[in-house]
Amino acid sequence: MNSDKINGVMDKVVGRAQEVAGDVTGDERLQAEGSTRYVAGAIQEKYGDALSCVSDLVRNKPIATLSILAGVSLLAGLLLRRR
Repeated sequence: MNSDKINGVMDKVVGRAQEVAGDVTGDERLQAEGSTRYVAGAIQEKYGDALSCVSDLVRNKPIATLSILAGVSLLAGLLLRRR
């Protein structure tokens, strides 16, 4: 597990707690902050998952990674040259 995933999970937990606290107290601002923090945590957690996946791919299949990178670079070069 990497730090982005851990931070994302923590933000989700704290966001959900804020949301519930806002619900209980009737504080709409606290509830909105909790919802926002929960969504930001979920996004950060998914980013951590993607980072781990890419890291595993690079470690396990370096030639495939280089091929994909070369193809993306070629495509970007062709698209930027047309402008």
